[in-house]
Amino acid sequence: MGAMPTTGAARRAVFAMLIVGAACSRPTPRTAASDAATLHAAVQRVTDVIVYDIFSPPQAARVYAYASIAAYEAMRPGHPGRATLGGRLRDLGALPAPPEGVDWPMAGVHAYLAVATPLTFSQDRVKATKDSMDRVFRAAGVNGATADRTVAWAEQVAQHVLAWAKADGYLATRGASKFTIRDEPGRWIPTPPAYMDAVEPNWGRIRPFVLDSASQFRPVAPFAFDTSRSSPYMRQVLEARDVGRSLTAEQRAIAAFWDCNPYVMNVQGHTMFATKKISPGGHWMGIAALAARKAGADIMSSADAYVHVAVALADGFLAAWEEKYRSARIRPETVINKYVDEQWTPLLQTPPFPEYPSGHSVISGAAATALTHVFGEGFAFADSSEIGYGLPVRSFTSFQQAADEASISRLYGGIHYRQALDEGLKSGRQVGAAVAARLPSGRAVAQAGATSTVGR
Repeated sequence: MGAMPTTGAARRAVFAMLIVGAACSRPTPRTAASDAATLHAAVQRVTDVIVYDIFSPPQAARVYAYASIAAYEAMRPGHPGRATLGGRLRDLGALPAPPEGVDWPMAGVHAYLAVATPLTFSQDRVKATKDSMDRVFRAAGVNGATADRTVAWAEQVAQHVLAWAKADGYLATRGASKFTIRDEPGRWIPTPPAYMDAVEPNWGRIRPFVLDSASQFRPVAPFAFDTSRSSPYMRQVLEARDVGRSLTAEQRAIAAFWDCNPYVMNVQGHTMFATKKISPGGHWMGIAALAARKAGADIMSSADAYVHVAVALADGFLAAWEEKYRSARIRPETVINKYVDEQWTPLLQTPPFPEYPSGHSVISGAAATALTHVFGEGFAFADSSEIGYGLPVRSFTSFQQAADEASISRLYGGIHYRQALDEGLKSGRQVGAAVAARLPSGRAVAQAGATSTVGR
């Protein structure tokens, strides 16, 4: 069921094949599939860099969103049925008109990487990929004048998107105050083993892409902190404790598959070291790629899918983080150790930010709703996104089933209460529906065997 699994090594091999092909003297025959493959390779390369740079989950989603928007807009004029995102995304003004004679797939891939470059730390890695991809297209027959025009157009789109990104409030949050640790019942405090400061406490102030505000789909208030055994709050604390004590092998596998902690601290004696992993957003961008390949989507339809998912992720993180730091809810590990069982430990390492709502639940509900809008209900797929991190393929009958599993995985992992999962999914699906209603979309349709066109 689903597309053939693609491991991290296999994805790198595909990228290497593209680059080797670019070194050949003869033009490489182009098809819709080969053009789409270049975009998928570019997105995967940015994911690799995000993992290497250890971006927080909200930061990673911001990169994916702006880069995906640039790719879509750089190609959109060559596809008359596609509407611009200008005027549909908050404060994104009309983009300039392109010149005649643009190679649209080359423009999309170049624009994606041109925007991602300054938004990452390891800029040289992304720039090297951009230059390599340009050579891929030139080797495939994009002549000098057309290639030069295309690159100039893609850079124009990229600069337009980057200027828009610069005004989203992100830079102001870099100098904003940190989360204040106070000794208040129920208030979040740092957790073991690293006792890291709270991550991105001001993220909810950043401009949304589609939402009216980060609080538009705010979940209901979490249960009042009350450690009496019969309280609604304490009942869910005890549930988290009990679930963690009796995990099945399948529940452990589910928790591991959706862990997606980009910076896990490992302790061996007096030594502490980090393990880098894919972010939750990177996992869902990988699912978008898998779905596009299975659907046989051409490069424009693939770019459309990436935009829907990336914008849903970005606004989902805004919604989740706004509530996280508004309610500042303490994590299960802290409460259980203090009031129930000082020896209890969660299966997964507790992330360094407040508990309510579950960020995984919010962004998974948002991404699944956006993907369903693009690819339809009941889209079965085999998720191989985590193979590169030593985890097996898991199969799903729909995007929503995957979102449900991602959500419950956080209870199995011992890092969330059930209310955070249920309310997070509701909020995320509202975010995803808002994205689907605002963004133009055509269902991802294969154009197998079609050749890329040049011009307007």
